[in-house]
This record gives sequence, structure tokens and C-alpha cells, in this order.
Amino acid sequence: MYQTQNLFFTFSPLSGTSLQNRIHKRSSFLKRIISHIAKTKMRNNDHIPVHHVTGPNPKPQQLKRHHTVRYYVHRVHESLTTRVSKIICATFLGLLAIVGLITFILWLSLRPHRPRFHIHEFNLPGLTQESGFQNAVITFHVSARNSNQNIGVYYESMGVAVYYRDQKIGTSPLLYPFYQQPKNTTEVDGDLSGATLTVSSQRWSEFESDRTDGSVVFRLELTSVIRFKISTWDSKRHTMHANCDVGVGPDGSLLTNFKDKRCPVYFS
Repeated sequence: MYQTQNLFFTFSPLSGTSLQNRIHKRSSFLKRIISHIAKTKMRNNDHIPVHHVTGPNPKPQQLKRHHTVRYYVHRVHESLTTRVSKIICATFLGLLAIVGLITFILWLSLRPHRPRFHIHEFNLPGLTQESGFQNAVITFHVSARNSNQNIGVYYESMGVAVYYRDQKIGTSPLLYPFYQQPKNTTEVDGDLSGATLTVSSQRWSEFESDRTDGSVVFRLELTSVIRFKISTWDSKRHTMHANCDVGVGPDGSLLTNFKDKRCPVYFS
């Protein structure tokens, strides 16, 4: 608190100069008081209030702000909302991962594998005869393997064709419709001759020319319309092709490097 001086004065028989000096001094004093009060208020507004502690080593301490109940309720609500959101997201992602894993396992176990075909025998017995084209016969033996664990295969029909230099020289139906059990092998034997095998003298001469080089190469193609059976569900129809490259030696028998060879399979 400031001790103010008596600002009131009485007129006394002073000279004009003395009176003016007294008024000027008191006006300067009032200005200093007002300036000091204004500066004190500005400092109080710009600084955090401190608490002065008495003692041998007094240190000013900042006063703790006290929040309202509404503030704490809001903070708790935000915390609970965040936790619930995290739990929901984690649960959803976990379920999604489990469903994806189950779907992937089912896809692996139920995904059908193509039948596997292997060529075991292919013979052209009359190749050593110059006029063998008149009684030409081709015989073959192929195996068809269903390697699926729980999936069967319906063969609606099966046909065979023989190609020489990409020219068809014979064709014939092979098997009637049948069902192949899982993990089962079907032996396919057949022959082409007479009306099912078209070999002219010119073509036979080409055979003889290749024979002198050591081998005659043919392509045996098996074609069938198949369906996969998974429990009580049947797949759509697929046209399957199995292409077996075969080569016979000078005696007309299958060469060793072609024996038991796997035939590529594709669908169209």
C-alpha cells in the first residue's frame, strides 16, 4: 500500500512561483503511482501466479490449476471411447485373419488337381517293312492318375488322336463315360488301324526316312470332357487335353527316353 500524502492544500500567501512548483511536484507523484499500478497489473496478467514459501531458502512454486468435474468426466469418456475402439478394431482384425486362414486351408484341401497321364507303351510294329503302310497298326498304353485326396473325376468320354509332324494320321474313341475314385489309377489301352489310321505310301516313306536317322517322333493326344466331384457338389465341365510326345526306334518300339514320361495336361 502506498502512503499518500495530503493532496489538499490551503491557499497561503505564497508567491506564484512557489505555488506552481508545489502543483508540479504533486502531479509528478500521482503519475508515478498510476504508472506503477499499471505495470503491476500487466505482470500479473502475463505470468503464472506463484506461491511464495517462507523459510531459510524460499523458492517460488507454481500454483496448481484446479480443473472442474466436467473436465475430468470428459477425459474419462475420451479414454473409454478410445479403449473400446481399439478393442473393436483388434477383435475385427482377429476374426478377419481367422476367417482368411480357414478359407485358405479349405481352398488348399478342396482345390482339384488335374489328372496325371503317363505314356508307357507306343509301338508301330510294321515300321521295318517297306510296304507296312498297307497293314499299319499303332498300339499304346497310357495311365491316368487321379491324385486328389477327396475329389473324384467324371470322364464323360475319351478319344485319342495321333499326329505326325502336326498332321493328324489317326483318331478313335477310347472309353465310355466312367467315374474315377480319389487316389485311383485307370489304365488306358488302345490301338489304331484300318479306317482309324490313315497312312499313305508317301507318309510311310517319310517314316522310313526318319527311321534311318534313328527315330520317328509322334504325338499322342488324349481328349476328354471331365467334371470334378467334391462330396455332393459337381464342378462345371472341362475339356481336357493330354499331349504325349513319343518316339519309336528303328524296330518301331518306344524309345527308353520316352517311356513312363509324364504328359502335359491343359484345359480348353
